[in-house]
Amino acid sequence: LETAQRAPSGGNTQPWNAVLVTGDELTRITDSIKAKAATAPMGENAEYAIYPKDLDGRYEEQRRAVGREMFNSVGLERGDSAGRIAQMAQNWDSFGAPVQLFTYTKKYMGPPQWSDIGMWLQTVMLLLREEGLDSCAQEIWAMYGTHMRKLLDLGDDYIFFCGMAIGYRDPDAPINSFEVPRVAIDDAIKLRGF
Repeated sequence: LETAQRAPSGGNTQPWNAVLVTGDELTRITDSIKAKAATAPMGENAEYAIYPKDLDGRYEEQRRAVGREMFNSVGLERGDSAGRIAQMAQNWDSFGAPVQLFTYTKKYMGPPQWSDIGMWLQTVMLLLREEGLDSCAQEIWAMYGTHMRKLLDLGDDYIFFCGMAIGYRDPDAPINSFEVPRVAIDDAIKLRGF
């Protein structure tokens, strides 16, 4: 985490804040969010849209493609709503990981600072891999943003961003080995003057 503090940020604002949780405290948060998800399975009091409502074209196709591949990897058919919900519910158990990192920032921070938070999170994730650990960033926790702020004892001037499970992945689990589809480089990047 000390090394990750060197991640770049515009104007050196360093807009990230995080809480690392394990043990009984993680169990308390997990139990509370599971109870909340049971009564409001589509989320409640999210403080930002995880995906834009008008997501279309290749962006929407990419989102759908990774979902298809993920569910296919564990043998869940499109019509198996109960199975898909059960699979997604594994988020609340951090997929078996013993540590959860929860990220938040001041509410007045804008898109550039959110980008900085993303760079910090990726820096943490890469450093975890360097140490032999695995991680999974989880925006799903933001579906219950205000509830998460209460659970983490964050003030109303903050916005909850996401969770990140930290542990060791099971390399033999099919869900950890499916190929995540990527668009062709020419569809994402234009080269000029080369």
